[in-house]
Amino acid sequence: MAPTGTRSRFVLLALFCIAMFSFLLLEGHREPPGFPSPIEQAKHSGSGGAQSGAVLTGHAIAPKLGNATAKAELGRAAWKVLHTTFARFPEKPTEEEKEALRSYVHLFQRLYPCGECAEHFGKVLAKYPPQVSSRSAAAMWGCMVHNIVNKRLHKPEFNCENIGDAYDCGCGDEEGKDKDKAGAPA
Repeated sequence: MAPTGTRSRFVLLALFCIAMFSFLLLEGHREPPGFPSPIEQAKHSGSGGAQSGAVLTGHAIAPKLGNATAKAELGRAAWKVLHTTFARFPEKPTEEEKEALRSYVHLFQRLYPCGECAEHFGKVLAKYPPQVSSRSAAAMWGCMVHNIVNKRLHKPEFNCENIGDAYDCGCGDEEGKDKDKAGAPA
């Protein structure tokens, strides 16, 4: 058996060799000087920051989700995220903010984890594009398309006049509002 000092030196030498090998391996993957990073490439893509139509309106990416319980739970969480996003959107958005919300909704649809649901929602988006002119427009549009989905799933429709109360995020910037979320639609 080797003495403890020799074993320690061997371990240190092995760690040093692994570190050097890793450094050399990773160094080989660096971009050449002057080559822009992916973030810089996106900033200067020539499209003014807007996403191409194919990225936003292509097919759903995920496969079908067969677990009905997971699908229902995912749906409730997704609607909560969407309605809360609409409720937090500016009442007077800039053009860039409008494009951001429009792109978000389309990418949300494409990347939604239930491919079958995403395809159905894509058809709704094609017929009823996101309304992004204001917080009110976005919230009412979100309620309308939620009701379209509820109708397709044979669920009760929601009174859109109450959408602001049903999806109040409790963020503290709207004092005096009732924080009870029991009226949120399915």
